[in-house]
Amino acid sequence: MLSAVAVEVDFKASEISLCPGMSIGEAARKSGLRPSAIRYYEKLGLLAKATRVNGRRRYDDQILRRLAIVRFARHVSFTLTETKLLLGGFDMRPPSQRWHALARSKLTQLDELIAEAKNIRELLQETVQHKCPKLAERGSALSPSHASAKPKSHRQRKQPLA
Repeated sequence: MLSAVAVEVDFKASEISLCPGMSIGEAARKSGLRPSAIRYYEKLGLLAKATRVNGRRRYDDQILRRLAIVRFARHVSFTLTETKLLLGGFDMRPPSQRWHALARSKLTQLDELIAEAKNIRELLQETVQHKCPKLAERGSALSPSHASAKPKSHRQRKQPLA
């Protein structure tokens, strides 16, 4: 006598992965970045080359930690070059000595930027107080080091943001 066994299948195809690790799309969603940013960071050497399965990038969970460090570094105004220097030669966390040295240098740069912004603000406030400001005289009074059209802080970034 044969007996019947009821089998109930309750899964989605997206839950099953025949390839180990995360796709670039999954890594992008989980990190809050675009896939193009991840490819760019990989190209620059901020990220290790991804394992390829059938020609597609596959990442382990460590990619999310590395991308979080990159995002933090970018958020606190590190350039991509500085970020690469910070992460260079380390798969997991960068060494704290390197981080502290780079952070101190960045703090000095930020202090200089803040001082420059305060000077610009003061100059603009003084100019606004005049009913008929003589802008040519103001421009002539600036030292040659202030001859650039825009302060350093307003120049366009050469490196794309993620």
